Amino acid sequence: MEATAAASAGFGDRLARGTPLFGTFVKTPGPAVPEILGTVGFDFIVIDEEHAPLNRETIDVMILAARYRGVAPIVRIGHPAPFSILAQLDAGAAGVMIPHVDSPAKAAEMAAACRYRGGRRGFGKSARAGDYAALSNAEHIARQDASVLCIPMIEDPEGVDCAEAILATEGVDAVFIGRGDLSVAYGVSGMNDPKVERATDRIVAAAGAAGKPVIALATGPEDQTRLTALGVRAFCTGSDQGFLRASAARALDICRDTAAQS
Repeated sequence: MEATAAASAGFGDRLARGTPLFGTFVKTPGPAVPEILGTVGFDFIVIDEEHAPLNRETIDVMILAARYRGVAPIVRIGHPAPFSILAQLDAGAAGVMIPHVDSPAKAAEMAAACRYRGGRRGFGKSARAGDYAALSNAEHIARQDASVLCIPMIEDPEGVDCAEAILATEGVDAVFIGRGDLSVAYGVSGMNDPKVERATDRIVAAAGAAGKPVIALATGPEDQTRLTALGVRAFCTGSDQGFLRASAARALDICRDTAAQS
């Protein structure tokens, strides 16, 4: 387990270097899906506390399973508050994704909740992140401050309007562009609408100016190619539920076609 956990721990370095990285959202409670996705070869997963029935105990087990299989566990926080961030970082999450960050003040508050030095993260080393108190105080603080990722999601028009300030905030490590929420907020039909594309361009440019990597959901090859041309290198693709639905539908179609030909 030590080797695979170490592999997931290097996710932040690979993200910062611009290594192409691929992940997906996980909404199904339990350890099996993170394990499967790790064995498939995904670089990271986003455990979706915001839009799935996941509690703290369940997420703890999912983080453990992800670390075991060497896939970096990022948790999309359901309630953006310091305690919610603390709980997931103590459990060993590689980082947190924070919905609806729409101001530099909110970005600064969330970044502070992720850091000990220069921040406001409550100290504790008795959980997984501190190797259950095996680490010294100094080792634990240094490792966590150097490795955990604070990833605000810009997915509101207000956030787009101050993207430059959000990305320049100390302690913000990367940004996720929430194009689905932006399309709803702008009242347009989809993520390829010019309003969403202009917002995306602005966020990516702001991230580039601040030297921060960008993560985005790619809807398909053409969309991924466009985002790559902008400078995005880390992509989410679908979700575990979407994979299950698509695979189940294909399997059922095969069974029905076989029956019709028999």
